[in-house]
Amino acid sequence: MTTAGWVALGITVLGALSYGTASILQAVAARRSAGTVRTLGHPLYLLGIGCDVLAWVGSMVALRELAVYLVESILAGSLAVTVIAARIVLKSRLRRRDVAAVVLCIAALAVLALSAGPQHEVAPGDVRAWLCMAAVVLALAGWGAARYCPPGVVAALGGLCLGGAALTGRSLPAATDLLTEPLMPALLAFAVTGMMLYAHALQKGQVGPVTAVHWTAEVVAPSAVALVLLGDTVRSGWHLPAAVAGLVTIGAAVLLATAPATNAMALPPPTTTPQPARVPEAQRIIWWGPPPIWIPPSRALAALTAPPVRELATRTAPPVRELAGSRADPARPAWAPPVLHAGPWHDL
Repeated sequence: MTTAGWVALGITVLGALSYGTASILQAVAARRSAGTVRTLGHPLYLLGIGCDVLAWVGSMVALRELAVYLVESILAGSLAVTVIAARIVLKSRLRRRDVAAVVLCIAALAVLALSAGPQHEVAPGDVRAWLCMAAVVLALAGWGAARYCPPGVVAALGGLCLGGAALTGRSLPAATDLLTEPLMPALLAFAVTGMMLYAHALQKGQVGPVTAVHWTAEVVAPSAVALVLLGDTVRSGWHLPAAVAGLVTIGAAVLLATAPATNAMALPPPTTTPQPARVPEAQRIIWWGPPPIWIPPSRALAALTAPPVRELATRTAPPVRELAGSRADPARPAWAPPVLHAGPWHDL
């Protein structure tokens, strides 16, 4: 490896450290603020985004001298940095298998660094058209996956987009005006789409599985494409150790993605103001079939089934007696004494 290659390797290692530091800063900002909106505006969270951007720019610079598989594998090793820093800063639990994964990851990255051969400049002839078409296709696929697919698919597409950004950075010519280079729009499209899809997958799914799928897609696919199409080389006699080290790095990254420290990097759920219970205003009726027909009620009185109630009788007022002297008294018969027995007493 040349001097420029060792410098690029140092830049890549610093990029991995920056990625791990960014994760810790964002986690601390999430714990010190309430709600997603306040977390996104926290100074520590913004500083973490700055570290992410710095690491990504450094990886684009390192790809001018190093192979894609080496740069992507070292960046995937940032999960080891995150787990160790979370144990120190956030007091997260560190399992024994996490410690073993960190040790294996560091050893595998050392083997990959030793196996990298001298890289040559890529002639961006037909590669330009293929990368531009891939950027459009992955952007459309990511838009559809974000609407209809589970978080794992979205995370995989996000990893492929960031891997496409690595391939585009590897294909940029050395002496060129970046403002007029046709690959620059493809590079920006890959980067923006990948970050948005990864953020969407983290929001909808669990942190561990999403991170594992994302890094696996970002390391494996672009490394294979670069070895086949872009002419990335491996030192003679180091093909088998490089392949084994690459698999060990991916396995360690998947294991570290499920560590408790990685789950501590998640943003808190958005807080909502409690609302009072809804009081139903009216009953909602749902009809199936044709609408009901309104039938007017009958206006006729129904027949009485009970005996009629006895009406109250009014008492007739007594006749008014006429005043005396108003008219003559009616004629009365003359009084006659009773007839006595005229015979003798012994006839009684």
